[in-house]
Amino acid sequence: MENLIALLVAAPLLGAAVLLVGGRRLDRAGHWLGTLLAAASFVIGLVLFASLLGKDAEHRTLVQHLWTWVPVESFRADVAFRLDQLSVTFVLLITGVGTLIHLYSVGYMAHDERRRRFFGYLNLFLAAMLILVLADNYLLLYVGWEGVGLASYLLIGFWQHKPSAATAAKKAFLVNRVGDIGLSIAIMLMFTTFGTFAFGPVLTSAGDASEGRLTAIALMLLLAACGKSAQVPLQSWLGDAMEGPTPVSALIHAATMVTAGVYLIVRSAAIFNGAPDAQVAVTVVGAVTLLFGAIVGCAKDDIKKALAGSTMSQIGYMVLAAGLGPIGYVFAIMHLVTHGFFKAGLFLGAGSVMHGMNDEVDMRKFGGLRKYMPVTFVTFGLGYLAIIGFPFLSGFYSKDAIIEAAFAKGGTQGWILGSVTLLGAAITAFYMTRVMLMTFFGERRWQPDADGHDPHPHESPTTMTIPMIVLAIGSVGAGFFFHLGDRFVHWLEPVTGHSEGDSPVGVSVITAATLVCLVVGVGIAWAMYGRRAVPAVAPRGSLLTRAARRDLLQDDFNHVVLVRGGEHLTRSLVYVDHTLVDGVVNGTAAGFGGMSGRLRRVQNGFVRSYAVSMFGGAALLVAATLLMRAV
Repeated sequence: MENLIALLVAAPLLGAAVLLVGGRRLDRAGHWLGTLLAAASFVIGLVLFASLLGKDAEHRTLVQHLWTWVPVESFRADVAFRLDQLSVTFVLLITGVGTLIHLYSVGYMAHDERRRRFFGYLNLFLAAMLILVLADNYLLLYVGWEGVGLASYLLIGFWQHKPSAATAAKKAFLVNRVGDIGLSIAIMLMFTTFGTFAFGPVLTSAGDASEGRLTAIALMLLLAACGKSAQVPLQSWLGDAMEGPTPVSALIHAATMVTAGVYLIVRSAAIFNGAPDAQVAVTVVGAVTLLFGAIVGCAKDDIKKALAGSTMSQIGYMVLAAGLGPIGYVFAIMHLVTHGFFKAGLFLGAGSVMHGMNDEVDMRKFGGLRKYMPVTFVTFGLGYLAIIGFPFLSGFYSKDAIIEAAFAKGGTQGWILGSVTLLGAAITAFYMTRVMLMTFFGERRWQPDADGHDPHPHESPTTMTIPMIVLAIGSVGAGFFFHLGDRFVHWLEPVTGHSEGDSPVGVSVITAATLVCLVVGVGIAWAMYGRRAVPAVAPRGSLLTRAARRDLLQDDFNHVVLVRGGEHLTRSLVYVDHTLVDGVVNGTAAGFGGMSGRLRRVQNGFVRSYAVSMFGGAALLVAATLLMRAV
């Protein structure tokens, strides 16, 4: 069975090559070819998953070695794939949700002249992400990591004729390069510490390394995760990435790019377990980002940017859980998978709304759309209920498990983290209810666009609604399925490990507190947006609201500290170069030039000058001789 692993990557990689090189002859059928190859990869993933189920828990690891990439003495890099419980979970999420997004894109991009190229980029995105999660060593993972960065750049900037899209693509690419530096340094440290960067030897030998070295490696891995998963302080690219087509947003937020950082931390569990200070840093990053994204989501009127803030916050939950160690690794991945269902459904629902509203994204110009788009309303509504943790839907099981794990950390840290996760749950219920009310309830508020076209809301075509329905089913039932008999915990435990922790608060009390937070968040949103008419123009709001509309001033901070700071540093270096370096060089040259000019006057070719020089020299010699005798 291990011989099939490479086919997981080969199918979408073939699609990308054919669609990007094949030319216009594939314009009519290229989108179906890309979708078919994504689906083929999903089917292969199901076959491999079934084969793992037939093995004992301790023997569910398959490795396929393809070739030796770099054989240089002790430096050996192999192109080899590793399929185990963790990687196959990501494979099914990436290819399953990815295939649904491909199908959705057939309808969404139907009138785009460059649709074939778009599907080629989608296939490339899947292939790169599959390399990342299937790699058997960190160097090959880095190849997939960079491939994901390239594909995201191409897709975010797909409509590069819009300056905002081109700028957003460059921003995402550059911010992620900062995180990539962290991953490259971590790989170098691994090689100098363990003599290899293969998962098996590195993770097995992690306990033998010093805590300081493990902390350094773990912090660099965290920096990498912050870039790909849009965590503080490298979160500024995610909101701007909404400039890409909506299927791209769904793919990035649900199944590919932002999940990569969580995968990296959980895959490197043995390293983080030996670096408690780094684990604290992970939980702090997750907790801060959890609240950061939630607050930003509360103030956005752009439906996609509100969902982007939500993604940032939900990934913060996962990163926080991963920082809890064996208490939270499993639940970080569980929430990642359930989030893949409901967040993909929410983004595709947002795209469906835009499709029926002449690409309008301002929720203040929606209202009452449930009457015109019933399928979109129901599927989006189920995703909304799942993400806020409505009882017995997917988010109720996965997010509540993270809240319980946070309290189970124990001590002051457990109380702080637990309180943060509860506060995040309340804010999530608020901003998602706000999105739901402003979009589907109340009176119609839409107006003719800039060209005078009056929107005519209508349901999306079947190719778009079928993926939304499938994802809604996952939003409803996936969490219960995973929770039943703790099957998800038992599935991942051999790879990630698991411990129950020691919670000072009972599970029933935490569940009750979570439901209270949910009701409070929904109630406040209903009082503000359900009982009142939504104004066409956003009121000025409080200082916090105005800051949240500007992403809590993250771009302003980057501009002042990094851009302006970089400009001042550059000017300082230029000044030092011109005054000190050039001054020394030019001064030395001028000194020798002046000296040469003066010496040149002595050798002027006039006999009388030479005679005077000889006479002067003789006179000096005579005077010196007489002086010596007198002494």
